[in-house]
Amino acid sequence: MRLSQARAQARMGRTAAWLVVVLGALVMASPLYFMLVFATQGRAAIFSAPPPLFFGDHLLRNVHLLVASVAFWHDFGLSLYVAAASTVLTLLFCSMGGYAFAMFEFPGKRALFLLLLATMLVPQFMNMIPTFMVMDALRWINRPRALYVPGAASAFGILLMRQYIGSAVPPELISAARLDGCGELGIYWRIVLPLIGPALGTLGLISFIASWNNFLLPLIVMRTPSMYTLPLALRSLQNPVDTQWGALMAGAAIATLPLLVVFAVSSRRLVDGLTQGAVK
Repeated sequence: MRLSQARAQARMGRTAAWLVVVLGALVMASPLYFMLVFATQGRAAIFSAPPPLFFGDHLLRNVHLLVASVAFWHDFGLSLYVAAASTVLTLLFCSMGGYAFAMFEFPGKRALFLLLLATMLVPQFMNMIPTFMVMDALRWINRPRALYVPGAASAFGILLMRQYIGSAVPPELISAARLDGCGELGIYWRIVLPLIGPALGTLGLISFIASWNNFLLPLIVMRTPSMYTLPLALRSLQNPVDTQWGALMAGAAIATLPLLVVFAVSSRRLVDGLTQGAVK
């Protein structure tokens, strides 16, 4: 009797947990669903009460209006280039920094690592003026490199790589490679990188999403509409007089596609990359 009651309570607990998960998923997915619905509706339907709950027939009109209002595909390509370059540089420099902090001993290592972690406490907006001054001194204003070079090595990325390399790469393997005459660059390329695939996938996903959605930095360093990234281009569609919400929702829906593709590719390694470095 007690065993059957325990099984019944366990089933009820699992059912309640699934209901909570499903309800939470529906709540979180509802803004995305309404964005897709509004992308297919006209202005009158969007502002009707109650709002439309199903897809309409204005998608092609909204996309045509979007392309006619801004250089959408140019801005899409620029955002894709900046996000890809930012992701590649972040993976390269953060993995190198994490490898150095995990496997090397040098004077001031602990103090330097603590200083690196302290930079994570500084709010992002406080870095904007110094970043603009440096980019202006380098004559990089209104150039794509001003968007991906400043954040090429992040404190979070180096921390993630250090923790993961320290747990996934045996020091004995590094020592054996050095005894066999393999250089540090060869160890990094042939041994370390193949072993930290989950962490690379996790950091790549985080870096791509952050760069793709970045609004504040492009707003500061990009001065002409021809160099707008996608967030700035979509923001330029809004005005106090006549905002084309259907076109804006269509642009936002298209802008989510690369994120969904990147997440689908990296999702298998996401959990491993976030959890394996937590234990050693």
